[in-house]
Amino acid sequence: MDEIVVPFKNLHSREYQGHKKKVHSVAWNCNGMKLASGSVDQTARIWQIEPHGHGKIKDIELKGHTDSVDQLCWDPKHPDFIATASGDKTVRLWDARSGKCSQISELSGENINITYKPDGTHIAVGNRDDEITILDVRKFKPIQKRKFNYEVNEIAWNVSGDMFYLTTGNGTVEVLSYPSLKHIATLPAHTAGCYCIAIDPLGRYFAVGSADSLVSIWDIKEMLCLHTFTKLEWPVRTISFSHTGEYIASASEDLFVDISNVQTGRSVYQIPCRAAMNSVEWNPKYNLLAYAGDDKNKYQQDEGVFRIFGFDSP
Repeated sequence: MDEIVVPFKNLHSREYQGHKKKVHSVAWNCNGMKLASGSVDQTARIWQIEPHGHGKIKDIELKGHTDSVDQLCWDPKHPDFIATASGDKTVRLWDARSGKCSQISELSGENINITYKPDGTHIAVGNRDDEITILDVRKFKPIQKRKFNYEVNEIAWNVSGDMFYLTTGNGTVEVLSYPSLKHIATLPAHTAGCYCIAIDPLGRYFAVGSADSLVSIWDIKEMLCLHTFTKLEWPVRTISFSHTGEYIASASEDLFVDISNVQTGRSVYQIPCRAAMNSVEWNPKYNLLAYAGDDKNKYQQDEGVFRIFGFDSP
């Protein structure tokens, strides 16, 4: 009888520590060689990661924000440019080689979401007041602002950049055309608020994580729900597709990160955790998954760590 191969079974996690408080966001750059982490300690850090090696890890600190760095994203076309969004109402652009801030944009609210348009020309920023601001990356100035009269959670562009998605507190996904931000469709996705959204790198699907503890997978062209995953028992905080679009990782306050097969909906592996997770993100080139959460040490202080799963045993 053929042995059933369990993907990820013999792989391990490594821990990276540098922040003084919990890590809110992790993100890989476009060539998969650098990872950024953003923290409640008001800094971001850039880590040089060797996908297969055990080399010494260097990190660069990005200092300047005066409040929590809640989310960050890399330029999809340039492996050394990164944007950070903070509760201090600023968005900053950094050069990851020097750790220097090259641009600052002062916005009107506490920023909680940030994402690059796939061609690298625009950045969308969402704040706590349900306002979306679009920045032109070259001038680093707002070119559009839109306030919504409902709770806006995560935001995303499709792969071609002509559609823009909002997950809302009403349990819907709002689909807008881009750049007009004209309303195209309201998708009643979940019975409770939709928290997070991820786009399949091959452009076939998007996934939504909800307070009802479900993850739904949608055909991006047809705007139809293909299936839902029921692996988690708590509100889904964060989701990410692997680089091939074959797997999806999702996490919540459950003490594991679930990895499921997108086609079958079956869970193929669960990475144990000690705390609720804030951010999971797959590497764009390798089966490496970064994840970060509310880890505390035995004195109940934030550990300020993140981990990467997918390394062979030492």
